[in-house]
Amino acid sequence: MSRINQTLCDVAFSLPDISGRFDGELAAYLRHIGQRRPLVMFAFPPKAAGTFLRSAAVDAVDGQLIRLTHAQGGRDGTPYLPTLLLYYEGWFPLSTLVTHIHMQALPSNRHLLEAFDIKPVIMIRDVSDMLSSYLDMLNSNGSRVPEHWLNCSFPSNFEGLPHEKKVDFLIDFLGPWYASYYATWLSYAEEMPGRVCVLQYPDFRQDPAKALETALRHSRVEQTYEHCQEAVRRTWDERQRHRFNKGYGGRGKLYFDARQMQRLEHLLFDYHDLANYRDAILPRARAMQ
Repeated sequence: MSRINQTLCDVAFSLPDISGRFDGELAAYLRHIGQRRPLVMFAFPPKAAGTFLRSAAVDAVDGQLIRLTHAQGGRDGTPYLPTLLLYYEGWFPLSTLVTHIHMQALPSNRHLLEAFDIKPVIMIRDVSDMLSSYLDMLNSNGSRVPEHWLNCSFPSNFEGLPHEKKVDFLIDFLGPWYASYYATWLSYAEEMPGRVCVLQYPDFRQDPAKALETALRHSRVEQTYEHCQEAVRRTWDERQRHRFNKGYGGRGKLYFDARQMQRLEHLLFDYHDLANYRDAILPRARAMQ
């Protein structure tokens, strides 16, 4: 392993501008090293099959799963500049870096991705289904509900709350994160065509190999459909190791009553720019009303 050179040290301790943008020679250096190796980034929201797809991607490209944030347990992630520098400068094994990060497309995150020419992949899924799956995960933990998860602190009595109160809590405290996730990512995808690969959860369920093929092509590590099929098959055979292990949707209709669905609809679509995605982000709201 080579010693860290002076250029890498200088870059690691350089500060971007207040918005997170790199300029001048520093920006040119980051863009240059970003072309050396591909990087596969699944910037999925929680409970959208990100763990499954990144595992299939690791299999398909013989890649290496790397936690790209400073503290993965913090959940609401931001890419960590030193990790990116070490990867692109060859400190990690030659395998392609594959990462899964719960991240919003806030300006600072956008600037960092653009600096290295990283092209992320996101997933659109019914928010009520994701929150329902989230609740299933929390319930399965019993009294071991984490104190901090995603963007909020859970109350110590959460596991003892009735179902209705738990759902209300998820809407009030996690719902805004999902709303901001889609508001930031979908506007970014519209403003920068070709930079963000947008997958749809129903399409993924129907043909996961096609979703994987699309994601890898977008990430500059294209594989054949047949190769992706094999990677998906092997990953599905080990699905009990992943949180995506059932492959169905519609739980939101069972977990949310009409009042709660209306509250979630109001929370999401107060973002005017999300109105065009209503049928993808919350398809059952109108039917329940």
